[in-house]
Amino acid sequence: MKTLLVIEDDPALARGICLALQSESVCCRSCPTLAKARAQLAACDLAVLDINLPDGSGLTLLAEIRKTSALPVILLTANDLETDIVAGLESGADDYITKPFSLAVLRARVHTQLRRLEACAAAPAEGRFVQDDFVFDFARMHFLCRGKAVELSKTEQKLLRLLTQNAGQTLPRAVLQQRIWPDGAQYVDENALSVTVKRLRDKLEADPAHPRYIQTVYGIGYGWAVKA
Repeated sequence: MKTLLVIEDDPALARGICLALQSESVCCRSCPTLAKARAQLAACDLAVLDINLPDGSGLTLLAEIRKTSALPVILLTANDLETDIVAGLESGADDYITKPFSLAVLRARVHTQLRRLEACAAAPAEGRFVQDDFVFDFARMHFLCRGKAVELSKTEQKLLRLLTQNAGQTLPRAVLQQRIWPDGAQYVDENALSVTVKRLRDKLEADPAHPRYIQTVYGIGYGWAVKA
């Protein structure tokens, strides 16, 4: 049984969403504020989060979640500008749905996130990468570089996972952009990938005395070196 938390201040809408998502395998709860959501997050498997809430922005709560958890979060909001969508995905949302919306589409996207959770649970070993002075535990969002913990954003984690899963290969920029921002690649600035690569390098390769693992193949893309 999976538990979904709907964080929505419109009681009628929250009730309708819960009715649509509730099933024999899914328990759906709702709460109207950030404060009440914080008390329930630890017990849920997925959150559907509004941005405009009475006691603050849902993006604030999303940032808090991403500091310690890989909990799937779907933003469900009336904020429908391209800049809003980009900001939501860049903040670590797994999906972004604008109001008005279709309950059938929401249900399908929730089921997609739940299937990803089940796939990760079925293959936990795939979430860990160890090489030389690096230990990356993607399932627990714990990253060590030469014995020191490194904090990575959700986007940086996605990039690092793609690179390490394909170590020794060069991944084209277009492929990386589509995989990192699957639901909003068309809204992402063309320099976003370059900026993400630089930030990841700054965190993992800050000491110039150490080897370089993130490789740039100019005109093509990026790769992770098997031997640096």
